Amino acid sequence: MTKQLTLPINGMTCANCVATVERNLKKLDGVQSAVVNLSSERATLDFDPAKVGLEDVIARVQRAGYGVATGEADLIIKRLSDDNDARRLEKTLASLEGVLEAQVTFAAEKARVKYIPTIVTQAELRRAVASAGFEALELGGEAEDAEAKAREREINEQWRLLVIGLVFTVPLFALSMSKDFNLLPSFFYAETTMAGMRDAKPWFNWLMLALALPVQFYVGWQYYVGAYKALRNKSANMDVLIAMGSSAAFFYSLPITFGWLMGHVYYETAAVIITLIKLGKYLEARAKGRTSEAIKKLMGLRAKTARVIRNGVESEVPVDDVRVGDVVLVKPGEKIPVDGVVVEGRSAIDESMLTGESLPVEKKPGDAVIGATLNKLGMLKFEATKVGKETALAQIIKLVEEAQGSKAPIQKLADQVSAVFVPIVIVIAALTFAGWYFFGPPLPINADVDNFTRALINMVAVLVIACPCAMGLATPTAVMVGTGKGAEIGVLFRNSEALERAGKVNVVVLDKTGTITKGQPAVTDIITNPQLPITNDELLRLAASVEKGSEHPLGEAIWAEATTRGLSLAEPAGFKAEAGHGVEAEVESRRVMVGNARMFAARNIPLGGLESEVARLQSEAKTAMLVAIDGQAAGVIAVADTIKETSKEAIEDLHKMGLKVAMITGDNQKTAEAIAKQVGIDQVLAEVLPEGKSAEIKNLQSPITNNQLPNIVAMVGDGVNDAPALAQADVGLAIGTGTDVAMAAAPVTLMSGDLRGVARAILLSRKTLATIKQNLFWAFFYNVILIPAAALGYLNPMLAAGAMAFSSVFVVSNSLRLRRQKI
Repeated sequence: MTKQLTLPINGMTCANCVATVERNLKKLDGVQSAVVNLSSERATLDFDPAKVGLEDVIARVQRAGYGVATGEADLIIKRLSDDNDARRLEKTLASLEGVLEAQVTFAAEKARVKYIPTIVTQAELRRAVASAGFEALELGGEAEDAEAKAREREINEQWRLLVIGLVFTVPLFALSMSKDFNLLPSFFYAETTMAGMRDAKPWFNWLMLALALPVQFYVGWQYYVGAYKALRNKSANMDVLIAMGSSAAFFYSLPITFGWLMGHVYYETAAVIITLIKLGKYLEARAKGRTSEAIKKLMGLRAKTARVIRNGVESEVPVDDVRVGDVVLVKPGEKIPVDGVVVEGRSAIDESMLTGESLPVEKKPGDAVIGATLNKLGMLKFEATKVGKETALAQIIKLVEEAQGSKAPIQKLADQVSAVFVPIVIVIAALTFAGWYFFGPPLPINADVDNFTRALINMVAVLVIACPCAMGLATPTAVMVGTGKGAEIGVLFRNSEALERAGKVNVVVLDKTGTITKGQPAVTDIITNPQLPITNDELLRLAASVEKGSEHPLGEAIWAEATTRGLSLAEPAGFKAEAGHGVEAEVESRRVMVGNARMFAARNIPLGGLESEVARLQSEAKTAMLVAIDGQAAGVIAVADTIKETSKEAIEDLHKMGLKVAMITGDNQKTAEAIAKQVGIDQVLAEVLPEGKSAEIKNLQSPITNNQLPNIVAMVGDGVNDAPALAQADVGLAIGTGTDVAMAAAPVTLMSGDLRGVARAILLSRKTLATIKQNLFWAFFYNVILIPAAALGYLNPMLAAGAMAFSSVFVVSNSLRLRRQKI
């Protein structure tokens, strides 16, 4: 049996770190696949729990040199009677998957639990305490905040180290520059040299060493640790480059300070490299935090408490304590706390936060309500049907997180380059040193550097300018923002591959029933025989009385229309149904028959001038139901599946985007073409049985003409009847309604039933894909141009460090622009 696990990883800085963690996890016996995402800082792995456990996975991550973010919950425990209870509860908590440590103190009546927030939540911890027979009161923050707090601690630590770096680096840099430009007071200088340069007194270099030491080995210590762990894992990452570059400048300066060699010290170069990169990492960490704001927003939608009625008593409880079957009371202006079904009351509910639909939805007894939506008008009582991780909101959050953690195909190139990038840079740096040392142009007589120093400076510039981070962040940051933006507008991408492919679509196939149309047949026309004294309502009443016993959708539509009009129906007697023809029964001593033209022909009932009306209705994509009373044609009732108000506009939007739109249906060609004409469909695929839909999609993907490229086809359906066609299409889009989000197996789910979501999904995909390409272009262009520039001696190491620090910030900031895009 395969199990899936998601772990929050900290300490990763570039694509090499991702590759190292992935490689180490895949080495574990029992791990089938491992995907690590740099932007969301998460690892998702499929493994066999019989062969490998959570402890083995965490140990492997730590051995690779990285950490797993954990949360701590402090709970006050009630009803502990002795120390044995404390030990029993400790054992119960420790046995939960995702709990790393559990300590229960009987004297203090407290439990401290260290856990992994992506596996277990504080609500589940409290439920485990309750199932053991105790009561838990929460002391700490919310469960969802544990991972965010770990990230925040990391950002705060980067800020603290940056401040320390600046405190020492700014005066060090100022002193070095002032000395070089002869701006310091005279007591700093020794005698003037023959070249007119003024050398500083020997203690000046010791002062610079004192200022550089804390930056090099305190602020920059994590780069040494990271480099050691990377090399231990037979890999090389950004830490290796920074450690090598800054160390070369620092350690070259030591023998000069000790008086063993003559020359210029480069402590300020080493310190500025580390401090600038620390500044870049701090800004990058802050920007990366903003890429997951959509998830935070979704989490913030949850109601904190719920008003439940248990044993006739109304009480307010935390939303995590609501149980399936509880009756929940919601007043106007309050959030619906969990998913359920209305048992009492009527109201309008704003579901825009989940579906993107701006208009409130009317709710009455029997209707489903979704947790986190807003009750606008009346008071509602509903029965809770889904709570905790089962609610629509929890499923949406899970879907978005999974999509953000997956790898887009376009990322493969960046991963392949990143795998060999650092070793190649080290080789280029070594060649740069050798080239400048052995073959560099001769130095001027009065130069303040020698051949070795010049070669070393250019080598350091190459090591520091190279930026694997930008390549590692180019795709995942854009995917995170894109999928988050999708969730905000009611478009859910199951994985980043779907997000990428949707933008390449050139043909969109729409299922007719429930997608273009409402999927609910309704009466559109009632025409009576002018030769008989009968009204529209009377014709409808008699037909509906017969259809009372029918289960056919068309019959139900006639019955529903009569009920809506408030007509009183009679009880039918002697009801008979003929498959493929119609129904008949006796109503109020009259023989009433409702059926098609074949039924009337079989009974030799003339249509009495209604033939032209039947032909007209059929040409308008309507089904004509003939009604006969006592053997005479009394009229026609037309039933049609009405087109959604937004379908025409949605298809126009797709045409504006240059897409070809086809419709697939089981209806006859004439009816299908009539509907297609109303909404502007380009191609009609009619009389297609459900099992034949996937074959039609396959035909569209591979055009018969040899000179035509294969089409990238998107199929839009209801996600249930169209499952094979959705799977066959390059991109399957399921039209859902909030509650069935978890059921739709399609790569893309449109939360509302609005067809305009298809154009939104494709447009979002195009914009995300464009952002990824911009990011990758920048990441490759930056390295391809600036590494040779550094090797040729055009870049000072300090400028190189600044450029490297801000290249990854640029990539993340470019991805964040997607949040402001209008879609």
